Amino acid sequence: MAIAGTLAATALPQGLRALDDFRTRSAARYLAQRAIDARFAAIKRSTVTGLRFEAASPDYRITSVVDGNGNGLRTIDIQRGIDRTLTPPERLDMHFSGVAFGILNGVPDADGQPAAGSDGVRFGASKLLSMNPDGTASSGTLYLHGRDRTQYAVRVLGATGRVRVLKFDFVKGRWGDV
Repeated sequence: MAIAGTLAATALPQGLRALDDFRTRSAARYLAQRAIDARFAAIKRSTVTGLRFEAASPDYRITSVVDGNGNGLRTIDIQRGIDRTLTPPERLDMHFSGVAFGILNGVPDADGQPAAGSDGVRFGASKLLSMNPDGTASSGTLYLHGRDRTQYAVRVLGATGRVRVLKFDFVKGRWGDV
């Protein structure tokens, strides 16, 4: 009985870390797929589509949006109803318990530079990810972390609209592809 108790006590933290990593990786892949879906929708509709990240306590709300007047996605146009929302707002923690936007202390940004703050949504001041009908996009990075020092990033490369998921390796101190 003592051996079984000892094995369980050592296995439980490992299992919790693995579950935290699984949830955070799943959330990163979910966001990457939402960005890819917005890119295909932009090409299919021949109009700018994208994702809006709106600050809401305690994290961000995500909404799919489409340009309504041909001038690209703009926060003021979304507020006025000109650029339409395609999906209701949702938060990551609705689907992925314990996962939040943000970059952990000591983790550099995905370019290897010291992180400029802990904000996990880095798509300019507007917090809009725009996907264009020609396949290009607004460049930026979404940083996600779990409860137990798990850090992922979803990067969108503007010139190609390519979406990549990266994981920070705390042992090596660098980002790598997932």
